[in-house]
Amino acid sequence: MALHSMTGFARTAGEADAFTWQWEIRSVNGRGLDVRLRLPGGFEALEPRVRKLIASRLARGNVQVNLQVRLLQGAEQLRVNRALLEALAEEALRLSRRLEPLAEARVDIASLLGMRGVVEAVQADVGELAEAHGDVLLAGLEEALAALLEMRAAEGTRLAQVIAGQMDEIAALVDRARAHPALDPAVIRARLREQVVALLEASDGALDEQRLHQEAALLAVKADIAEELDRLDAHIAAVRELLAGQEPVGRKLEFLAQEFNREANTLCSKAVDADITDIGVALKTIIDQFREQAANIE
Repeated sequence: MALHSMTGFARTAGEADAFTWQWEIRSVNGRGLDVRLRLPGGFEALEPRVRKLIASRLARGNVQVNLQVRLLQGAEQLRVNRALLEALAEEALRLSRRLEPLAEARVDIASLLGMRGVVEAVQADVGELAEAHGDVLLAGLEEALAALLEMRAAEGTRLAQVIAGQMDEIAALVDRARAHPALDPAVIRARLREQVVALLEASDGALDEQRLHQEAALLAVKADIAEELDRLDAHIAAVRELLAGQEPVGRKLEFLAQEFNREANTLCSKAVDADITDIGVALKTIIDQFREQAANIE
């Protein structure tokens, strides 16, 4: 069975040259594929690639994807304030010539570089980091997606077992209804004959006997639930076939849940016996449970 649930969670983490990263992915039920991204500032250029990758792996679900990035110590870059350095050098030369006119004017660059504001430590350019390490980050996301798919597949296997059991229960109830004595044509005819006789006796012959027999025949046709039972059998076979397939089947299972419910409602409305009504109610209960499970299938 290849069913996949739409519920799952995965986290992966790693380190690049100047920063650490962590991906988190959460997914829950959804009518389609709805991806919500949270990327840190400077990493927005990754969004198209992230969305494309997720769409290639997932078919349905509300998916939240979060990337966290933290710069490492030592990731700073040194930046020289050249304008300030040149201004200080010119001032130093001017003062040197003024105070020591006979000496050779010199400037101690090393001392000037040590002055406050000449050399500054600045954070590495985040945009450049994102561009340089985009492939590494996407590889981490693929790893997270693989873990998410594994979790969704494991949950899907459990759901498939539950649904298979529900189909067995529905099949047993259909067989029970089909074999019920109340649906025997002879029993139906006998019941209707008794009702017609009772009506004729109560009316002292004032009712048209032929018309009563026609109405009785129509009631007998309406009370026949063979078609509903046959369609329920067909729906059971369709679900079992989907469970054995390899494609996402959530939408088809949800549609079949509606069809199951339609047949169960008709069966209850046509029931001519309390036992058949009880079977119909039991069918509706299991079908509702099946619908809830199908809503979680990708």
